[in-house]
Amino acid sequence: MIIETAYMQGDIVSVKLTSGEEVVGRFDDASNGRITLIKPMMLVAQQQGLGLGPFMFSAAPDSKFTIREAALCCVVKTEAELAKQYTTSTTGIALP
Repeated sequence: MIIETAYMQGDIVSVKLTSGEEVVGRFDDASNGRITLIKPMMLVAQQQGLGLGPFMFSAAPDSKFTIREAALCCVVKTEAELAKQYTTSTTGIALP
């Protein structure tokens, strides 16, 4: 699989894992068959619609997480409204 390098460091991207989970995080790097995300969060279904939850409960949420290329289905830039929700969740800054 080829990981596009069109993403800039700091872009908010959505990653679909081969296990079916969808992860949203801040892109850091893609090299050596791996992608690194900062502060990744899982997409979760809630009564009010889609929400974001911790990627790993046992790790510091502001860590860098490296995911092997073999575990990825695809990587894309996150849709604007969800990117705003992610930014608010991870920084506390509410975007218009």
